[in-house]
Amino acid sequence: MKTKFYAGVGLLALTAGMAQAQDLVFAPGEGAFNWDSYNAFDAAHDLAGETLTIFGPWRGDDQVLVESMLAYFEAATGADVVYSSSESYEQQIVIDLEGGSPANISVLPQPGLIGNLAAQGFITPLPEGTEAWMNDNYAAGPSWVKLGTYAGPDGANHFYAFPYKADVKSLVWYSPENFEDAGYEVPTTMEELKALTDQIVADGGTPWCIGLGSGGATGWPATDWVEDMMLRTATPEQYDAWVNHTLPFSDPIVVNAINEFGNFARNDAYVSGGAGAVATTDFRDSPKGLFASPPQCYMHRQASFIPAFFPEGTVVGEDADFFYFPAYAEGDLGTPVLGAGTLAFITKDSPAAQAFIAWLQTPIAHEVWMAQKGFLTPMKGVNTELFGDPTLGKMNEILLNATTFRFDGSDLMPGAVGAGSFWTGMVDYAGGKSAEEVAAEIDASWPAN
Repeated sequence: MKTKFYAGVGLLALTAGMAQAQDLVFAPGEGAFNWDSYNAFDAAHDLAGETLTIFGPWRGDDQVLVESMLAYFEAATGADVVYSSSESYEQQIVIDLEGGSPANISVLPQPGLIGNLAAQGFITPLPEGTEAWMNDNYAAGPSWVKLGTYAGPDGANHFYAFPYKADVKSLVWYSPENFEDAGYEVPTTMEELKALTDQIVADGGTPWCIGLGSGGATGWPATDWVEDMMLRTATPEQYDAWVNHTLPFSDPIVVNAINEFGNFARNDAYVSGGAGAVATTDFRDSPKGLFASPPQCYMHRQASFIPAFFPEGTVVGEDADFFYFPAYAEGDLGTPVLGAGTLAFITKDSPAAQAFIAWLQTPIAHEVWMAQKGFLTPMKGVNTELFGDPTLGKMNEILLNATTFRFDGSDLMPGAVGAGSFWTGMVDYAGGKSAEEVAAEIDASWPAN
C-alpha cells in the first residue's frame, strides 16, 4: 500500500483506527466515509509497481478534486496514478487513440463521441457484472446503463462507459423571501406549477424570467425546456427515439413538447418583458429579475450552474433556492430528471484499469469528492450526510429520487442539429413561428448519415 498527500485536499484530521488511508483523510463534516467497502477493495487489489493513466476533462480546481479521490485509489492498491487533461481534451483523446497511445482510462462528457469510439473498436467493454451492479446500485439504474451502452464494431451492444459525476438540469430557481411575502408554496406537480403561474398573474405579478440569448449559441436554453417537457409528456423510449431521429421533430409528440414550452414562453403575461423579450434576453441576465424590488419575476428554470450569474453576494439556500421541475401528476411518468455528466471508459486495458472500474463501484470513490464541492452522484449507497455543500446535497436528493434520467438531448444529436438548427429553430419559435413549421425545418436539417 502506498499513501501520499495531495495539495488542496484539505487534510484536517485523521480517522482513528483507519490505517489503510489515514494519511489522506480530511474531516468533511457529519458522518463518515464507508470504510468497510474501502477495506474490502483494499484487501482484494494489490497493484504495487503498476501505473494507471487517466485522461479526462477536469482541470484547475476540478483536477485537485479528482486527484484527491484518486489518492485513495492509490492508497488502497499501491498503484501510481497519472492524471492529465488539456483544453482540447475531446480532440486529444481521439488523437491518442488513433495514434495508438491512449490512456488506460479516458473520461468524456459526450456520450455521442464515446459511441463513435466504441463503434470503431477503440474501447474495451466494462468488466462482466458492472451492468448488473449499476442497475442495482444507481437510482434509475437502467437509465444510467443505457447511457453507457453502445454498439461495438461487431454491431452488438455492450456496456462501455461508467457514468461518474452527474449534473442536474431539471431545476426551478426562486426567491424564498418573495414566495413567503406573496404566500406562495413550492409546487410539487406540473399541474400545481401551472396553477401557481396563473395565480401570480392574477395577483399582478410576472411568473417567469426566460432568456435564450447566448451569443453564437443563442437558443440553447429553450432546448433544455423542450427536453424537460419531452420527459414529462412522452415516455423515455419516445425521448430516445426523438434523440436518434427515429421519432422526427414533426411528430405530434415532439410538437406537443415544443408547445408545452411555448405555453410558458409565448405568453406575454407569463414572462418578464413579454414574450418578445425571450429570444433577445441573455440567459446570464435573465435570472436577475428574481432579485429586483419589486420582483420582475418569481421563477426561473435553469440548471445547477446558474447561481454563478446571480447578483454578487447572493446566498443560495437563503436569498435564492430551487425546487424540482415537476412532472404531471396525471402523466404516470414518474419523476424524470434531465441532466448531463461524465463517463469513464477503458481505452487501454490493464489490471489497473479493470480495478479502477471496480473502484468506482465503492461509495468512497464518490464520497471523497462530494464531501468537498462540485459533485453529484446517483449512487444509492453513499453517505449523503457527507456533502460539503448543502445545496449540492439537496440537488443530489433530486437525482436519487429520479425514476428516469436522460442526458441532454441536444448534446446527443448531430452537431448540425443539436448545436445548430435546434437552437435557431427555438429562437424562431419564440419569435412567433409555429411549432409545426419549426419542427419541419429542423427535420430537414438532420444529416442523411
